[in-house]
Amino acid sequence: MTQAPTPTADTVRRLVRTLLKDGGDTASGPDVRPVAEGGGHGAWWVGSRHVLRLAPDREAAVRRRCELRLRDLARPHLPTAVPTSVAHGEWAPGLTYTLDARIPGGTAESHEVSALGEDDLAGLLTGLREVPVRQAGTLGVPRTAPRSLEALRRMAAHAAEQLGKADEFDPARMAQLAGPAAAQLAAQPNTAVLVHHGLTAEHLVVGADGRVRGVLGWGDAVIGDPAEDIAGLARAVGSPAAVRAATLAGYGARPCLRGLWLARCDTVIRLAERLEGRDDTPLPLLRTQLRHAWEAILLERVTEFREDGTDPGDQEP
Repeated sequence: MTQAPTPTADTVRRLVRTLLKDGGDTASGPDVRPVAEGGGHGAWWVGSRHVLRLAPDREAAVRRRCELRLRDLARPHLPTAVPTSVAHGEWAPGLTYTLDARIPGGTAESHEVSALGEDDLAGLLTGLREVPVRQAGTLGVPRTAPRSLEALRRMAAHAAEQLGKADEFDPARMAQLAGPAAAQLAAQPNTAVLVHHGLTAEHLVVGADGRVRGVLGWGDAVIGDPAEDIAGLARAVGSPAAVRAATLAGYGARPCLRGLWLARCDTVIRLAERLEGRDDTPLPLLRTQLRHAWEAILLERVTEFREDGTDPGDQEP
């Protein structure tokens, strides 16, 4: 297999000069710098108005082509901005690029989401549910089965014990999700929707006023369990805001609580993996996600669901 070339600033600058009519922001060419700290090579800021993303391998190139089509399909259904491609093609044989217009704003890491921003998140969840899943499937968006919350609970319980020994987390908190409760929160059949599957704080473009202006990072989208996006929001902006947004979007107690516990289990497991050296995510980020996911919500106990699987009154969390 041929080794893909490593893009440099000069590589990016030469490519962008051919794509932008003005050649960039300065006479010497556009100012380019890696998006990721530490000099990552997959995404580059191009001046103040664009971002260039380069597929590192052929598998990623296939996903990027799918992502471009998916963004166009989802855009009419969403109240928030979705990145628009200014140009796309190949930067090396078989390896794609897309030059996107930058959506103005910061991230949910730098700006707190306001009450109106929660309305924006509710509109996002509503819009994702309205995207035709059959059309998304024909574009190449994969369909995934819901995760077992019971299996995840057992893994998280073990991880919580490890975190307890490291004085990072009180493992007794996992007792809130007993086995029967996890069984009650199993995903319901015929509820698959388009799931962004990457609603991290860095993928939410937030204005200084707390409004959510746009959503980035569509490359991991799937057709599957909507609770996964509720979980993503819980890790990104906190469980109360995530559950309020999901409730405004029309989700009842069951998917809200399922998303809450997916987030809580995930954050415990990932922090334990990081402490064991099996994850290279920065510790401050994992600790922030853990804190967000474990913020208390009004509905902190699992309600008794009827045998027919419906939510009793769809009470608001």
